[in-house]
Amino acid sequence: MGEYSEAASVNDLSDGTMKKVTVHDHAILLARVKGRYYAVDALCPHLEGDLSEGTLHDTILTCPMHHSQFDLRDGHVIRWTDLTGIRLTFAVRQQPPKSLKQYPVMVKGDKILIALE
Repeated sequence: MGEYSEAASVNDLSDGTMKKVTVHDHAILLARVKGRYYAVDALCPHLEGDLSEGTLHDTILTCPMHHSQFDLRDGHVIRWTDLTGIRLTFAVRQQPPKSLKQYPVMVKGDKILIALE
């Protein structure tokens, strides 16, 4: 596990919100859901959509580009794309679903710290 680095203040996020931050030149999406903090890559593993421009419903994060969905609790793919039928089959063959990369989060005082691996 990597060393923890400051990413934001607890005052930067209210419950049910998310924010893109940069830690060591790496774009990270921070989210707060029901008092718990999550840190994931800020770019969607599907086609690199900016996840900070997507939507957050409970722990489900939806990409603004093709509506890929991920669960912040473990990064697993809920929906890879909003395509259907043969277009979905072709898209999955071209680029198989990939989980969202997560990072360990620690709160120390009023600081949100994450560890890049």
